[in-house]
Amino acid sequence: MADVDYEKIRKFLNENDHFCVQNGMVLTVVREGYAEAEVEIKDWMMNGLKVVQGGLLFTLCDFAFAGAANSYGKPCIAMCGNISFMRPGLGTKLKAVAQMVNCGRTTCVCDVTIHNDAGKIVVKTTLTGYFLEKKS
Repeated sequence: MADVDYEKIRKFLNENDHFCVQNGMVLTVVREGYAEAEVEIKDWMMNGLKVVQGGLLFTLCDFAFAGAANSYGKPCIAMCGNISFMRPGLGTKLKAVAQMVNCGRTTCVCDVTIHNDAGKIVVKTTLTGYFLEKKS
């Protein structure tokens, strides 16, 4: 989509998704149907077993999904998702890569994978989104 400003979408989400910003997450790439989000792992992100809290992992996936889903120039929100934890979240940084699988008129489906520093898969998710009607 030539008329969509991907950098504007990336900047908007990085500045306005306050929960993700407060938790150290950054969208680094947004292009049509694709996005990447990263977070540097901090001690306060760990659960009782000293691995990254699952809620933070799901939030990172959701943030990458937001970049990919909103890349079509229509506001989109997640309406359901599932997550599979493949291995513990450890290391210094985690990177989520979102790739749209299907984009319809009102809904979309996106796969998101989180990798650790070693390039190993930590999490796989599938999120379904709903495109909101633009209000005039």
